Amino acid sequence: EATLDLAERRRIRSAIRELQRQELERDEETLASKRFRPERSSHRQDDKENWPQSRRLEEEQQAALTALSEQLEAITSVEELTKLLRAAGEYEERKLIRAAIRKLRAEEIE
Repeated sequence: EATLDLAERRRIRSAIRELQRQELERDEETLASKRFRPERSSHRQDDKENWPQSRRLEEEQQAALTALSEQLEAITSVEELTKLLRAAGEYEERKLIRAAIRKLRAEEIE
């Protein structure tokens, strides 16, 4: 709107400048957050460099689970399996032991 009061015009101009300053600050914050994204991608690069080590650990865990599975097949007592279940620390180990317990119980029912 048009106004003839100079004081009101000054207030309007200062309000417009303030809005523009806030908009510039938001744009700078957005740019600053985008500047840090390459660091995240470099972190992904570090993960790729560590991939062979994690792959080796995964293979070792899989071998241990296979050995445990063979050991569980030899056990015929639910009580022994329950003791192993309570002593197991890893989720995958507990999963295998629970499966063996279910299998034994199903065989007992039959």
